[in-house]
Amino acid sequence: MGALVSASMFGVRGRTGQLAWYRTDEAVADVAFLHGFSDSAQCWVPLLTAMPGVRALAIDARGHGESGLPEEPVGYDGQSGDAALVLSGQPRDGGVVVVGHSMGAMSAAYLAASRPDLVRAVVLEDPPTGERPAGQKNEHHDEEPGTVPRWLADLRALDLPARIARGRAEDPGWPEDELEPWAVSKPQVNAHLFELPFQPPSPLTDLLAAITCPVLLIHGDTERGSLISTEYAERCARAAAGEFRAVQIAGAGHSVHRDNRAQYVAELTAFLDRHR
Repeated sequence: MGALVSASMFGVRGRTGQLAWYRTDEAVADVAFLHGFSDSAQCWVPLLTAMPGVRALAIDARGHGESGLPEEPVGYDGQSGDAALVLSGQPRDGGVVVVGHSMGAMSAAYLAASRPDLVRAVVLEDPPTGERPAGQKNEHHDEEPGTVPRWLADLRALDLPARIARGRAEDPGWPEDELEPWAVSKPQVNAHLFELPFQPPSPLTDLLAAITCPVLLIHGDTERGSLISTEYAERCARAAAGEFRAVQIAGAGHSVHRDNRAQYVAELTAFLDRHR
């Protein structure tokens, strides 16, 4: 099912260097999507089916999906540089709106801060804050250095139907069409990713101080796993250099677009109508 949906949604597929990317049609995209850690570009397909008017470009991050993994430290500088490379190869006059989730949201923030020529507006879905309290594990290396995180290793040991069943059991509120692309993406993560040095990120508030385009920050409830609290969102608003709006979607956790697709689509559509 998921493979057929993906094939119909992404009519154009290509590579730029080691990076795999996908476009909805032959036209230049007006919105670029950057996925979260352990996901892939195909994980955006269920959302895009609910937004048929969007000309989308989705990129597999390095070490994810069908993209390669260069032998260099892992960090948001490299990931945002990858996105810039792809966008520079298929530029849209005035730039695109960049939508990122989690790891992809932080990459989008780096991109908007460093390449304003490519980004006309940015949507940050529950990004890491870049400020690790003592003892907090980061999203890449939450086990011993050089090892695949336990939760991901456990998923990778299962076959596809079992991974889908695990996802359904752990997140029963997700739409059914989210489960297959989520499950397919997990064994696609390159295990060597965890052996590479990790570059600590800049604080999100510092990045927002350098971003001059409009920003929409979408987050859920910290009680359900959201990385962004209402208090931190207020800090972001004070730090932002340009137009900024934060939206908390009640009842959602870290994967806001999966936990409450209807409200997420409503917020994203309204933002795109103003800025793309």
